[in-house]
Amino acid sequence: MTGRYWLLGGGIGCGKSTVREMLSEAGVATIDADSLGHRVLDPDGPAFASVATRWPEVVSGGLIDRGALAGIVFSDPAQLAMLESLTHPHIFGMIEGLLEDLAPPVVVEIPLLRKRPEGVWARVVVDCEDETRLRRLVARGMTEEQARARMGSQPSRAEWLAAADLVIPNHGDRSSLRDTVTAAVPAL
Repeated sequence: MTGRYWLLGGGIGCGKSTVREMLSEAGVATIDADSLGHRVLDPDGPAFASVATRWPEVVSGGLIDRGALAGIVFSDPAQLAMLESLTHPHIFGMIEGLLEDLAPPVVVEIPLLRKRPEGVWARVVVDCEDETRLRRLVARGMTEEQARARMGSQPSRAEWLAAADLVIPNHGDRSSLRDTVTAAVPAL
């Protein structure tokens, strides 16, 4: 499976971004789809107008208030699907553009299970118990209700694990995670 393109996923709060950063530090090319999602919602971004038109109540000072938008879409699957239909084509297009300049292995952090960019992709899943994820999200400033809503809008831990080609467990401390990531790099 080495030398391929990899999707890095797992539920919110599992440590995907930390793993992506560690892989990047180890010399693996990485892309952060969430940062691309921020860019498409910037005032000059390709999805700004359509999102602002669909949810004008989340526009404040000429910007999309991502927290307000999250409050709407993560509590209603239909609203989330609408947001994804407006943003994902642009995000995937940006990913494809970035891939043109990168040689495999490339790891794309993307919190989606079912949708993937075009081409041959394997999946790395960062695994973490749900209660640990919940604690991490609350520590980041979410209420327990907000954290559970976000977690509930995503695939379950079992679904992520069933889709994995490679699992990176994140049940311990940062040092243990770094050791695990370092050991995983040759498998990419």
